[in-house]
Amino acid sequence: MKQRKLLIALLISVSFFSCKKDKPVVVEDELQAYVEPEVIEFGFNLNDYFVKRDTIKNGDSFGAILQRNNIGYSQVHNIAESAKDSYDIRKLQIGKPYTLLCSKDSLQTPECFIYQPNSIDYVVIKFADSIVTYQESKPVTIVTKEASGTIMDNLSVTMEGQGLPYQLINEMADIYAWTINFFKVQKGDKFKIIYKERFIEGDMSVGLESIEAAYFQHKGEDFYAFGFKTDSIQKGLTYFDEKSKSLKRAFLKAPVQFSRISSRYNLNRRIAYYGYALRPHKGTDFAAGIGTPILATANGTVIESTQKGGNGKYVKIKHNDTYSTQYLHMSKQAVRKGQYVKQGDVIGYVGMTGNTGGPHVCYRFWKNGQQVDPFREKLPTAESIPDALKEKYQQFIQPLKVQLDDIPYKDIKKKPFSSEKNLISQID
Repeated sequence: MKQRKLLIALLISVSFFSCKKDKPVVVEDELQAYVEPEVIEFGFNLNDYFVKRDTIKNGDSFGAILQRNNIGYSQVHNIAESAKDSYDIRKLQIGKPYTLLCSKDSLQTPECFIYQPNSIDYVVIKFADSIVTYQESKPVTIVTKEASGTIMDNLSVTMEGQGLPYQLINEMADIYAWTINFFKVQKGDKFKIIYKERFIEGDMSVGLESIEAAYFQHKGEDFYAFGFKTDSIQKGLTYFDEKSKSLKRAFLKAPVQFSRISSRYNLNRRIAYYGYALRPHKGTDFAAGIGTPILATANGTVIESTQKGGNGKYVKIKHNDTYSTQYLHMSKQAVRKGQYVKQGDVIGYVGMTGNTGGPHVCYRFWKNGQQVDPFREKLPTAESIPDALKEKYQQFIQPLKVQLDDIPYKDIKKKPFSSEKNLISQID
């Protein structure tokens, strides 16, 4: 009986192996060898290289980086000489990222150096065989967005609370700098914006492209702004209201952004410290933190950039034969005498030099050689749209105004309102 069982087991084994030989096992598709997907960046398949990423450190240079990665001095010299006609490698900036594509062997020899001066542009220096240098840009997607809000504290806090780009806050302040005192914005004021934001690699924001249109309700008054190009060679947008009038004025409302007036122009001022003696204040003080940039309120030529007595460090600008402005108590000046500056240029930084009890800039406004209160002056406005373009402008802004008016205000008790339209364009 035992021998019979062994014989049956032997026959089964022979039959099984015979079956395997006659009918080979077929490997299913999902069990086939795994193929690593391509990872394309900067036009290279990164799977073909050992990738090293870093940022430019203090004391780094192109040569130092390559020599650290086993590229000899003579080869570095040849690469640098070849590359200099296409890109000045001395321009590498601290903190900017770079990538080394190295051979996939034990030596990991660098074959390509890629430098990113900003989030969009990059420089490629290939030196595996021949030396090739060129500059490229990542594809940029532009997305049109909408946002709105009701001021509960100030514009900056409200917009930051919605997670809106910080650059958008500054651009809004610039657009309305001539018409609205943002340090006087009130609780309950409202805004709406149509803007374009740039993205790379799908969802990585690389900054604001432009504000197409905006609306601000301040003290119950409506302020519209529409970006428009008045000629084909104009780089940026100029902003006009719904009546084709420019939002710009000859002078900015304030020399610092998001500040407050701590002391007004007052010829009858009396101060207890001086026994209530008459001590006229012929300037307007804007309180701001030390180091806050001070802006030229209009185009002009610097006629003084010096330090004197109670004025401390200051800058004085002559705008024309009628108007001049002066900016006192700076921590340091950023311009020199004789230099021409444009409206909005940084001319110095808030400080406490001279006679001052706290950090601020004393803004003095001169008309025909006399100091006056700029907030009581009827200042000249910038030019409006040429008559020949007014009809075209009105046709252009009509759909934008409808879109602005249709944007709902967010309910402050709910999630802040921000929507994204399916208006996407590609920059080659």
